[in-house]
Amino acid sequence: MNRPVERASLRTVWLLLGLGLLAQAGARFAGTGRGLLIGEILGGAAVFLSVLAVLALVALLVFRVLLPALGLVPPRIAHDLTMTFAAAVWALVWLRLSGVDPSQLVTTSALLTAVVAFSMQDTLGNVLGGVALQLDSSLRVGDWVRIDDVSGRVVDVRWRYTAIELRNRERLVVPNGWLMRNRFAVVRAVAGEPLLLRRTVLFTAEDSASPGRVLEALEASVRDADIDWVAKEPPPSAVLLEPGFGFNRFALRYFLTDPGHDDPADSAVRVHALAALERAGIRHGIPQEEHLVVKENEAWRLATTAHETSRRLEAIRSSGLFTALPEAEQVVLAGHLVYAPFAKGDVLTRQGAVAHWLYLVVSGEVEVFVDSEGGRASVSRLRGGDYFGEMGMLTGEPRTATVVALTDVVCYRLDKEGFRHVLEVRPELAQEMSDVLARRRAETAARVGALPTEEAPLRGDLLRRILRFFSDGKDAALPAATQRGHGSASLGSA
Repeated sequence: MNRPVERASLRTVWLLLGLGLLAQAGARFAGTGRGLLIGEILGGAAVFLSVLAVLALVALLVFRVLLPALGLVPPRIAHDLTMTFAAAVWALVWLRLSGVDPSQLVTTSALLTAVVAFSMQDTLGNVLGGVALQLDSSLRVGDWVRIDDVSGRVVDVRWRYTAIELRNRERLVVPNGWLMRNRFAVVRAVAGEPLLLRRTVLFTAEDSASPGRVLEALEASVRDADIDWVAKEPPPSAVLLEPGFGFNRFALRYFLTDPGHDDPADSAVRVHALAALERAGIRHGIPQEEHLVVKENEAWRLATTAHETSRRLEAIRSSGLFTALPEAEQVVLAGHLVYAPFAKGDVLTRQGAVAHWLYLVVSGEVEVFVDSEGGRASVSRLRGGDYFGEMGMLTGEPRTATVVALTDVVCYRLDKEGFRHVLEVRPELAQEMSDVLARRRAETAARVGALPTEEAPLRGDLLRRILRFFSDGKDAALPAATQRGHGSASLGSA
């Protein structure tokens, strides 16, 4: 027992024993003659003090020797309350043995007790608060707690206060009554699991960097590294918090195994994450503020329009669907394209949905699924230069497949009205499109194991549906040339 608290408790035991021996010696010295009454009083005091010393010694052995040997470390307040209760019981027994009725003392001192209780209400509140905190196990010695902007480990719970040791070795003294009235956080291991504390580290990245790449780099920086005090499971996760002008703000979250090393662990995670961002070519985002003054004259407007038109023409020419169109018709079609980006995991279109437009994939990768009674089947993967959704734009029928983005994807969208302008100029395009649709439908049926369909009747049926859809629901007969498999098709009233 070399701790200061145990030494103080031992000093109390020796003091009580010493006083008891002095009282016993005084009782023997004054035990005759006129000192008989004084001797009886000193003798009684000697018995009281000696038993009290024995109780203090037993409590010290139980709470500071026996229970710690069994793996139990009770708080100081449990020791103090037990000793106080035992001393109170012994005092009542001693009074009864001395011929004094304790109930009379309680009755005559009721008013004094009320006055004392009122004057010591803060102290009593702290005492009762400490008892309550221990009874419901909301706070235990060894717990890591966070109060406002400070955190530390509970090292002792006393009558009046709870002692918390901070990381800088300072000791924070918090009144128990304050803890009962206010909110505080306790970090404690779940039964059967290790102690884990989730930490969040903030980063910024330039807004030109793909958020998906930034998130992947941040997560991999912790997942693929061995960092002290950082748990492998659960794995780290990164989220995009908010976009800004010139930067995007991200949060990297990981689990800490020792709350006492939160700052060093945060620092190590930042080092690994910054190195990973540097390897990925992602620069640190800096908030920016720009004042752009543009002279919007005719030349500026023409240059802006020409730049956007070139981007759209590139998307059309890279797609196998419209490469055969003359340049003039491609320019007309480009004017009706709508920019449509998607993030990884987005559903670009869903089977059964009704949408009268198609998508031209400029960059990225998507996967096409078909749902049937036998489950979901992957039909194909599409990349830059591919397209999908043409059946909905040309015939108006619901989507026949679900398309999911495997990466960040950039697309252009073309709707029915945009295609109508081209079809009015070049009606024979309807037949060409029906050939494309028939071929793709046959390929899809083969992949999912459906029964083969005769391609020639399917082409004629698709052409009729295209003409009907673009004729606003009116029946349009196939021209003779189309029925023979060549020539042009008329849109009728489209």
